[in-house]
Amino acid sequence: MSELEIRTRNDRTSFLPGEELAGEVTWQTGSDPGPIELRLFWHTTGKGTQDVELVEKISFSTPLRNDRREFRFVLPNSPYSFSGKLISIVWALELVMLNSGDTERLEVVVSPDRSEIAVTADIAS
Repeated sequence: MSELEIRTRNDRTSFLPGEELAGEVTWQTGSDPGPIELRLFWHTTGKGTQDVELVEKISFSTPLRNDRREFRFVLPNSPYSFSGKLISIVWALELVMLNSGDTERLEVVVSPDRSEIAVTADIAS
């Protein structure tokens, strides 16, 4: 089993659209880790079919067994993080060791006020 960690700069997890999301990832493993990727994506949760969109990924070349790498993404302008009665949009970073399938995930919020938008209004029929 590998130890994986994702840390954002200043340990922030809330961001504005278009803002830079930067930090570092670390891993420790007992054997050659093989290819490693950091993925920025959003996905839906709730009722219905789950949607997932990979926004960007970074592939780390020649990873060592114990390694630390910096990363930087520029967040897109949409969609915003929100939570509704039927569906939510969740942003996340995911560090993946492709050979072993080991992963680490860090959820982040992307919105104009750096907080998840709560959609509570009822829709009139």
